[in-house]
Amino acid sequence: MKLLFFTDTHIRGTSPKNRKDDFVDTLEKKLYEILDIISREDIDYVLHGGDLFDRPDVSVSVVSRFAKILKQFKIPIYMISGNHDIYGHNPKTINRTMIGLLSELGILNIINQGDKVILSKNHIKAQVTGQPYVYDIDSLNYKKYYTVNNVDENVDYSIHLVHGMLLDKPFIKGIPYTLVDSIKDTLADITLSGHYHSGFSDIQIDNKYFINPGSMVRISNSLQEMNRKPKVLIISLTDKIDISYINLKTAKNGESVLDREEIEKNIYKRERMYEFKQTIDTALNFDKIDINDVLIEVSNSEGVPEEVKVEALKRIAHAQLKDMVGE
Repeated sequence: MKLLFFTDTHIRGTSPKNRKDDFVDTLEKKLYEILDIISREDIDYVLHGGDLFDRPDVSVSVVSRFAKILKQFKIPIYMISGNHDIYGHNPKTINRTMIGLLSELGILNIINQGDKVILSKNHIKAQVTGQPYVYDIDSLNYKKYYTVNNVDENVDYSIHLVHGMLLDKPFIKGIPYTLVDSIKDTLADITLSGHYHSGFSDIQIDNKYFINPGSMVRISNSLQEMNRKPKVLIISLTDKIDISYINLKTAKNGESVLDREEIEKNIYKRERMYEFKQTIDTALNFDKIDINDVLIEVSNSEGVPEEVKVEALKRIAHAQLKDMVGE
């Protein structure tokens, strides 16, 4: 049995501001390339990790354009819903979304929480389960979303799809995430995740695989995305599990499609924000630094018009005068 997995296509009708190319045309070419890979690699099933669309109410014209391509896959497509596919991070709204429409038309199959799908080919059976995005997926109750506790006795392998912030190492403080190491007791032989666009190298623990090949698209203008090459994952199931990747040839180098100017602007903005924070942090000691000096310094660095600066100084003076009278 051979399966192809990809995730986070974010189908939309416009180009993100960070892209220099025609995003929609590029995405269409990628899907046609996947269609060729399906034929060339003799794929039996396609799995998608969520965020097929960039929003749940993508226009009918855009959905129609891409539905025609998905229909040409001519093999079953199974997917879970991502946060962009649904309303309010609630998978129960699927019947009002465009992935719900494609499901009703028989173009794809949605795996809901609690579902078990049994795939078979050449005497090999695989149980596929899925966890769509929910608002608390990376909360303290993460294990019930990320781990499989029940596998049918008559299957050879268990595959779990999850759309959440599954990571190989700690992330930015303040952003909820779940570490691979914390879900290693799952009964799933293969855990496939989406949502985190950068992905990570496949991890193998106790003969279990944890994989996120990264998103099909590069929307962020981060330097990491600049260097990343979109790819698809091929899973071959025989008497063993074989994992391989295919880089998409239609995915051009990051410098060709991502706007470098936008990256530099973001870096400049981060530097200005850091300087602003440093100024405020220093200004917290009002006994040593005059608030007027702080205002002037910040105003000058941020290019605030002179009349706004003067008015702000007047209001500060008025407030200080009231405090003095009160004392």
